[in-house]
Amino acid sequence: MISKVTGFPWEDAARIGFDYLRLSPTAFWKLTPRELLMIAKASGHPVPLNLDRNSFEELARKYPDEDQINE
Repeated sequence: MISKVTGFPWEDAARIGFDYLRLSPTAFWKLTPRELLMIAKASGHPVPLNLDRNSFEELARKYPDEDQINE
């Protein structure tokens, strides 16, 4: 049985990066998710991520920002 892995909504992120922002694959993969959202919002594009607060906090704990690791 294959179980569905939940986590970061990569399909939505790719849709933002490739469809809305027309980024190249190289440019897309160099961005952090935070940078991608910032660019999308600044460009006036909708951000269709289905990420609730609890899911966001879980991801933040699992993948902390580099500057928080060394504090």
